[in-house]
Amino acid sequence: MKKIIDPGRTRKSINFIDNIIYSKQRDLEGKEMELKMSIMLQNGNSEMRLAAGRDDEGEDKTPKPAILWIPGGGYRGCDKNLMVAEMAFLADAGFVVASMYYRSSAEGHFPDQIVDVKTAIRFLRAHAEEYEIDSEHIGVIGRSAGGHLSALAAMNSDLYESNEWTGCSSEIQACCDLFGPVDLVTLMEFDERMMAEDSSYRWKRVEETHAGALFGEPVETMKERAKLASPPYILSDKMCPLLILHGDCDALVPCQISEEFYQKIVDAGMENRADLYILKGAGHGTKEFFQPGTKELILKFFTEHLKGEMS
Repeated sequence: MKKIIDPGRTRKSINFIDNIIYSKQRDLEGKEMELKMSIMLQNGNSEMRLAAGRDDEGEDKTPKPAILWIPGGGYRGCDKNLMVAEMAFLADAGFVVASMYYRSSAEGHFPDQIVDVKTAIRFLRAHAEEYEIDSEHIGVIGRSAGGHLSALAAMNSDLYESNEWTGCSSEIQACCDLFGPVDLVTLMEFDERMMAEDSSYRWKRVEETHAGALFGEPVETMKERAKLASPPYILSDKMCPLLILHGDCDALVPCQISEEFYQKIVDAGMENRADLYILKGAGHGTKEFFQPGTKELILKFFTEHLKGEMS
């Protein structure tokens, strides 16, 4: 069979740049670490440039709003690229999409994880020209542990800054929290209740839980320390627009956590900055979160808050 087809030239190419070092830190044993991110963006036909010395997409270097993907994994460590392909729809829509690795709970205790997130945001601003980023329009999106860290970054507080890439702001303009355990006190209480009620529960002591491993010893001060790590306890009037998605069948991070977080935002008089969508029948990160309709909701949110002023 031989056919001539005309596929058109509407869609732009996406390039993927991996293993970009954004920070140098030390783990809990004092060993040096290089923290890395990847970036995907529409910036021409890169392989054609290498092979033919030219690019059929031209040299459009117009700055693009950026979105930082923060993966989950219970703070135990997660490959930065494990599910970043699910964010390709944002790159297709003209956003620069970065995906980061942050220190695991075995490599650093809180606040190391949010320090890494804010450092990554400043890195993107410091290298805005190199990666064609509009430094005035940067957002974050994260799932589970990454959802919590995203919401924490959304408070735009002065907490948890480092001395890397100083001179650049870590403030963000939009945040999407996917089923994040934003209230770590409530999460620890949930795990304690499950341990008391179910002898087969996966943990036997609070220090073994995801939240417990995140904070480390001493156990008796964990909940108090967790308050400063939980957005509902440190709500800020500098909070950026926030989109929250949570499944009503989540057995790991109860939907109640997101509902109570949203209500505290409303009670603080910032209802116009937050939207909560409860996904019917969805569990913890189940495929309902990555269906076309859900992605369209996320895209609409970021387009409004990161591209609205530009257009």
